[in-house]
Amino acid sequence: MSLKSYRKEYPRPQFVREDWLNLNGEWDFCFDDGNIGEHEQWFKSIEGKLKIQVPFVYETKASGIGESAFHPYVWYQRKFSIPAEQQDKQIILNFQAVDYVAKVWVNGHFVDRHEGGYSAFSFDITPYTLTNDSVDNLIVVKVEDSEDCTQPRGKQRWRKENFGCWYVQTTGIWQTVWLEYVNQQHLNSVKITPDLDTNSVRFDYRLSEGADRGSLRLTTKITMDGTPVKETSITVDRSYLSASVELISETREWKVETWSPGKPKLYEVEFILSDADSIVDEVHSYFGLRKISIQKGKVLLNNTPLYQRLILDQGYWTDSHLTPPSEEAIIEDIDKILAMGYNGLRKHQKIEDPRFLYWCDVKGVLVWSEMAAAYEFNDQAVDRFTREWLDIVQQQYNHPCIITWVPFNESWGIGNVFVDRKQQQFTEAIYYLTKSIDPNRPVIVNDGWEHTISDILTLHDYEESGSKFLKRYANKDAITSNEISHMNSKYAMAQGYEYRGQPIMISEFGGIAFKTESGWGYGNQVDTEEAFLERFRSITQAIKDTDYICGYCYTQVTDVQQEVNGLLTEDRQPKVPLDRIKEINLA
Repeated sequence: MSLKSYRKEYPRPQFVREDWLNLNGEWDFCFDDGNIGEHEQWFKSIEGKLKIQVPFVYETKASGIGESAFHPYVWYQRKFSIPAEQQDKQIILNFQAVDYVAKVWVNGHFVDRHEGGYSAFSFDITPYTLTNDSVDNLIVVKVEDSEDCTQPRGKQRWRKENFGCWYVQTTGIWQTVWLEYVNQQHLNSVKITPDLDTNSVRFDYRLSEGADRGSLRLTTKITMDGTPVKETSITVDRSYLSASVELISETREWKVETWSPGKPKLYEVEFILSDADSIVDEVHSYFGLRKISIQKGKVLLNNTPLYQRLILDQGYWTDSHLTPPSEEAIIEDIDKILAMGYNGLRKHQKIEDPRFLYWCDVKGVLVWSEMAAAYEFNDQAVDRFTREWLDIVQQQYNHPCIITWVPFNESWGIGNVFVDRKQQQFTEAIYYLTKSIDPNRPVIVNDGWEHTISDILTLHDYEESGSKFLKRYANKDAITSNEISHMNSKYAMAQGYEYRGQPIMISEFGGIAFKTESGWGYGNQVDTEEAFLERFRSITQAIKDTDYICGYCYTQVTDVQQEVNGLLTEDRQPKVPLDRIKEINLA
């Protein structure tokens, strides 16, 4: 089950071109602990070469190195040649994710730098390339990382050893590196905004600065299941264009098709930029017609109340850490989440590979996209966080599976938000900046507790007993007014803010671990499968029996290093039968 535009391993499935080159695989690599490489001009050719398998970071077994100690400066290089048929094109070098600062040289020439470990970036390297297909070009990348807690780092440790729920750091290239060949006149991006209430979709196009205004036409073809739905064409008269298209079509039984977990119908789109003689750019994409809204304390999907059965997903693998080992591994995780009766997931402290989001789009899995946290608050932290978060919101915007943005978790990076007006204003700023790009999805500014202006009031509570949970949450007003705390003396609202009738969800709970395991879980560990299932049933049912709570998120899908509270082991083996978990979730 996939879309016509699907290309296995293609790194950007929301914006697909035919002509590309995957640069994953073996690269030369070296450490530079003394930070001497730039002074000694390693950008011309690095010395003391190791070999590394990109996109796996040196800390992982999959990289071929497996060195867990922190190294602040690392270098990569590899050669590539440009096929003869692409030598009159612009050459775009794409990095899906590099942690944390990347500096790039091509054939000894400095190209540019990028800061941010979770956002994708691209450089036009055309001026620096040799276009003879018998001549190799050399890419050199220097990566600078740190243990600085002002950089968004998520679950990456900043000490020598793992601690609490923080794990081995990720340094360097950890998602796909690839080349793309385009004409000088091409599409840079298309923002796709479906509107369920008007049965329409809006396209906001951004074209290259070299687009010849007046001589180009941009055609948009919408299909579903291979059948044409609508087509529109506009003259290119500037670099930013927009068009709205009604989707009602006699070719569909119900005139339009909506996206939902039970029926994730997707419209495919082809964007064709052409002049009088030929096609100059062609891009494939897709979208889902779906609406997320909030009304009277409920989250609505397509104007119908939605009960969210989510599971926390940190996206770690034993041998490759944050990097999915394969596309098949991505699909396996999603299929097992669905097999346990969940209709979605909260991607925790990680910006996930776009291929993961593609398969959630295709399979109908709801996703909360959560930013990796910083752990200090100062001007530098604010700047770093804000710039990267806004890039991520724009990059992930078109995925229908994403229904909620979560910029902050458990006051990480805003440790005094309960009382500190400056930190509170930061959360408000991020909320409104997010809404300025995407006014349609809910934003949760501090998942877990101490909320300021979140659209959903989300609470974390690792209570083991269902009866105790029911007693604690019997009085909704006591929770929402801060009369009582709900988790380790944490209150629902930050001081100076009041509950405004938002939907309420328990967005972390459970975390059950077996006694026989090394590592830790939440609360008392259990001896047997039946004890595990009874505790899981007790607390899950208590949440479902609390009528004002409209969904939950269980901790978690898999074990992660020392944290052994997954429903699956780190190598994805079930600890209890998946159908038993599904039965409880759907009861």
